[in-house]
Amino acid sequence: MNFKMRGAFRKQRNHIGELNARIEDSLLGQKVVKAFTNEEAENKKFEKDNGQFLDIKKETYRYMAAFQATTKMFDGIMYLTVLVAGGIFMVKGMIAPGDLVAYMLYVTPMIATIRRIIEFAEQFQRGMTGIERFLQIMEADIEIFDETDAVELLETQGNIVFENVSFEYPDDHNIVFTGLDLNIRHGEKVAIVGENGSGKTTFINLLLGLYAPQEGTIMIGNLPLAEHVRSCRKNMSAIFQNFGKYEATIRQNIVISDLDRPEDDRGLLELMEKAGAGALLENQENGLDEMVGSLSDQGNNLSGGQWQRLAITRAAYRENAKIMILDEPTAALDPLTEAELYRNFAKIVAGRTTLFVSHRLGVSKIVDRILVFQDGRIAEDGSHEELMRKNGLYAKMYHAQAQWYN
Repeated sequence: MNFKMRGAFRKQRNHIGELNARIEDSLLGQKVVKAFTNEEAENKKFEKDNGQFLDIKKETYRYMAAFQATTKMFDGIMYLTVLVAGGIFMVKGMIAPGDLVAYMLYVTPMIATIRRIIEFAEQFQRGMTGIERFLQIMEADIEIFDETDAVELLETQGNIVFENVSFEYPDDHNIVFTGLDLNIRHGEKVAIVGENGSGKTTFINLLLGLYAPQEGTIMIGNLPLAEHVRSCRKNMSAIFQNFGKYEATIRQNIVISDLDRPEDDRGLLELMEKAGAGALLENQENGLDEMVGSLSDQGNNLSGGQWQRLAITRAAYRENAKIMILDEPTAALDPLTEAELYRNFAKIVAGRTTLFVSHRLGVSKIVDRILVFQDGRIAEDGSHEELMRKNGLYAKMYHAQAQWYN
């Protein structure tokens, strides 16, 4: 009965997690739901999931009812046994009436103790299912941390080395990389391109130490990333596809990337101009100290492109970073702002090693080298001119994109 009850509790925990995830998706995607008039479909989906959860709850309560009924029956049998056996012994003169009463009183605290143990067993099964789900998350060995005796180093070089790196996701065992080897020299400007699912974002997450490879070594400068995560991260700056939008001032949204750097308004304004974010201040009453975000007092929220320009400025503001990682940094920018960013690209990255992940192949003209990812491997490696002469995957993608502009 205990194992059946634990199984029911486990099923209940799993389903409530899935139900909450679907509700969150529906609420976050309510614009899409309304735009496609899918309210009725979402309601039906919720009713179906809720019905399944109700069935699981019913199953759980059946086991709990059987468990409690068994406990109560055991209580009754104990009392009945003492009463019947004691009555027989008393009639035969083997015990006195007072002894029978005493035995009945002894049974009461004993049964109460047994009942508490049984109730604890029920609570234990309920709690263990929650602990099991928690441990599944905590034991997923995907992120890496500094070694306990790691010494923080203030600076490293900007060269990057992947040696025989293999990685697969632990939840679905999806193998992304097998024996990946790569060497990026300090100061190189590298574009990372490829089809969706080719491993570009996973490569960036490995480089930042957000994921731990199952095999192989990643070196940042002369440091093994696995042993000096903090030092390596301090020498990197990144902008992600889902960049941060902080409910704070424009200044705070930028300087959060390097809180140890002395603030200089003139330097901030120049950096914003280079990143195409200078126009943000034109209508801001308090300039750099204007609050932005949906929760600001004036409701001064920015557009997607404006937030992205702030994110680019934030990444460039990290003064001591030897490596810049730009993951789709122009996805929300208009063509004029994107062109301005490309013109100022050399000034923004300022001699750093730069990895530029993008589906827009126009970026290939401003980098030294292009890595073409395909099915978890580097299918092509070279400059724009070299890869166009090869007439391989890169040339195919470039021509497919260029035809829309001819």
